[in-house]
Formats: sequence, C-alpha cells, structure tokens
Amino acid sequence: MYKIIKRLGDIFFALAGIIVFLPFFIPLAIALLLTGEGYIFYLQDRRGYKNKMFKIWKFATMLKASPGLGTGSITVRNDWRLTPMGKYLRGSKINEIPQLVNILTGEMSVVGPRPLMEADFVKFSDDVKAHFYDCKPGLTGIASIVFRDEEKLHSDSDMDPHEFDRLFLSPYKGALERWYLEHCSFYTDLVIILLTAAVIVKPQNQWVYSLFKDLPARPGFMK
Repeated sequence: MYKIIKRLGDIFFALAGIIVFLPFFIPLAIALLLTGEGYIFYLQDRRGYKNKMFKIWKFATMLKASPGLGTGSITVRNDWRLTPMGKYLRGSKINEIPQLVNILTGEMSVVGPRPLMEADFVKFSDDVKAHFYDCKPGLTGIASIVFRDEEKLHSDSDMDPHEFDRLFLSPYKGALERWYLEHCSFYTDLVIILLTAAVIVKPQNQWVYSLFKDLPARPGFMK
C-alpha cells in the first residue's frame, strides 16, 4: 500500500510542480541560452532503481565537458566550471526542477536515495551498493539534507576531493541511505520533504538530527 500511495503522490507532485513552474520556464530558458553554452537541459547517466541506469534531467549549470575537467563528478565551492547562472541555480536548487520529468515517468520519486553518477557509486562498499537502490532515487532524501552543503566540506578539506569523498563522505552517505531503507514510511517521507524546504530557507539548521534522533552518528568532521 505504501508503494502504491507513494507513486500516486509522486505523480500528483510532479504534475503540480510542472504546472506551477511553466510560467517561469521561458525566461529561464532564454537566460540559460544567452549565458551558457547554448543549451538548456543537461541529461546524464545516473544509477536508479535496482541499480539500473537512467538519464537524469537537470538545467544546464556547468560546462558540457565538466565530467572530464577539474574535479570531475565533484563540485566544489566557486567551481570554475559553473556557467554564469549555474551558481545561482544550484544554490537555490532550481537546477533540480527538470527531475519532475523523471518522477512523472517513474524513474525517480520525490523522496529516496540520491541518484549518483557511476564514478561516485563505485566508492561505496559492495554491501552498500547491493541495496542502495532497493527503492527509487529521490529528488530529495535524508543524505540530500545532511549533505546540503557538500561543496563546502570539499572546499574546507586539503585532501583530493575524490579521496575525501571515498574515505569520509561516502561511508556516512551509505549509512544514511541504509537508515532510510529501514525507516521509509509516509511519516519519514513527509518529514524529509518539510526538512528540505527548511534547509533552503535556513541552510545551517540541524533540525534533521532533532526530528530523527536515531540517525547514524555524525562523523567528527561534520560536528
């Protein structure tokens, strides 16, 4: 029953979101065409439900060749690969709005684990990879909230970004997503949606740890 109602909720949310956003699409599309490399959307291969690959939709915020430049799949603070509008779209999460299409087609859900690039997925241990996508990836999720300012974590570290991710960030991300698989429910999803809105308005709040008291303990560098 949970899966059926969640799917119906996803369809309603996606349709409502698309309708609400449509009036803003044309001016945003023109701005992207004029300030970027002449394209509006960026489609990229991501891991999805049961580890099947799918094309995720995003507004174009970085140079087309970004995956092969600089820090690759990892974006750091003030990343030079961002287009003039990219910084603002990413900061406000507006660049994620096209994923409503992925939700409507059933490739994603509103709440779920982060849809990862292959280069980031392979950093997890085999047991985490085996179950990471036992539910559909989400537009938002528990790790999306906890790591809402992941760019700053990378910028504050002196390590190679991919090594820092593999050794420190990925283990905690895996623990968070495993927690979600064990606790997914209407209540959990609703709280995650509300927390997502809260961190956009007040990015530094730590309410997630107050509302979900049994979350895996934060590693020292995040306290």
